[in-house]
Amino acid sequence: LLQDVQKHSVHTLVFRSLKRTHDMFVSDHAKSVAMDDESFKIKMDVKLKADYGAVLHMPVLKEGKDRVSQLPGSLHQIYTQPGVALTADTKMHRNPSEGGIHSMALALPPSQSLMEGGGTRNSSLMRKAPTMPKPQWHPPWKLFRVISGHLGWVRSIAVEPGNQWFVTGSADRTIKIWDLASGKLKLSLTGHISTVRGVAVSSRSPYLFSCGEDKQVKCWDLEYNKVIRHYHGHLSAVYDLDLHPTIDVLVTCSRDATARVWDIRTKANVHTLTGHTNTVATVRCQAAEPQIITGSHDSTIRLWDLIAGKTRATLTNHKKSVRTIVQHPRQYTFASGSADNIKQWMFPDGNFIQNLSGHNAIINTLAVNSDGVLVSGADNGTIHMWDWRTGYNFQRIHAAVQPGSLDSESGIFACMFDHSESRLITAEADKTIKVYKEDDMATEESHPINWKPEILKRKRF
Repeated sequence: LLQDVQKHSVHTLVFRSLKRTHDMFVSDHAKSVAMDDESFKIKMDVKLKADYGAVLHMPVLKEGKDRVSQLPGSLHQIYTQPGVALTADTKMHRNPSEGGIHSMALALPPSQSLMEGGGTRNSSLMRKAPTMPKPQWHPPWKLFRVISGHLGWVRSIAVEPGNQWFVTGSADRTIKIWDLASGKLKLSLTGHISTVRGVAVSSRSPYLFSCGEDKQVKCWDLEYNKVIRHYHGHLSAVYDLDLHPTIDVLVTCSRDATARVWDIRTKANVHTLTGHTNTVATVRCQAAEPQIITGSHDSTIRLWDLIAGKTRATLTNHKKSVRTIVQHPRQYTFASGSADNIKQWMFPDGNFIQNLSGHNAIINTLAVNSDGVLVSGADNGTIHMWDWRTGYNFQRIHAAVQPGSLDSESGIFACMFDHSESRLITAEADKTIKVYKEDDMATEESHPINWKPEILKRKRF
């Protein structure tokens, strides 16, 4: 009973206090606020400048005139003030007549003309609903070769600069070198004591670099097929690595939430790139700014200043882990893959371009060629082919797993075009490497684009 009384008392006190406050400040709520002429004028001037700033330089046009009779030198009035003064003619609000619109268009220079397409009424100031541009036709891809030899998941691929052979790293702890033309095994390299997660072949020296879940980063001399350098520093599994195209620098990324920049020759850890709050799953280098791009399981992408070793931009649009990043070979753009979407971005600041939606799986890998074919490979074994410019998904592939494998072992961990861009190589969970090529017999008539010029719905985030 005492508790009830106390509750009631506190309740009453609070509401009394609220009532007093209300009476004090809102007693004149029925009265309208007196209009201040000067404030109103400033407000209207600002509104005019904000809404009509683009056309304030235009002359005053009399309604009903079909043409402007005056020459530009003797126009009625050029507005140079922030706001437009109201006159007897303009105090009354009227919609402009057809003649007024025509005369306004004639008074403007061609670059600012409001009329389009021979006097149609579509104003260039009116926003049209965006329509999807027609995608470029690409021939479909087909399975060309299946290469077996690894005893574990194949996790990584790299093609050498001469396009004669390619390298794969696997969960069987080996690195294998394969002949690209025949698919035959040339060499196996052993030395890692856990899954090999990344491989890269240098275009500047006869070196192969590898990294793995054993925290090791190794440099192999391919003239002797031996490890000649180790790069020590990562505190956990190293998931990816990339070589800078113009300077002797190697960048690795790890489950310890850092990326590290190494001097290849001295083995020095030049920078430790910190800022991500979870595993850094992918890293890419380029000669232009930003020179390093990383994607992480904290669902962000970071663009790094290589000289300062600091973040220059953080892209937070993804909602799930970013597992792969690919740069376009010709454009100053890149794409990122996650379980929510594939997103395209513009360098150097990471301005968002568009979403590529529809590959409803965890996307592990992306590849793109000069022809604008973007490939996404997912953990459920599906491959989607996209037109880079429009984001049109023109082909979907789900290759059968190797006989003797479980259907669940159909994940794709890495994919890459060779340097001729006529072959697509994929690394898969059924322990095989699959090679795809374009269908030479396909034509646009036999494989038409199922394209509908509907309104393009792009998520702008």
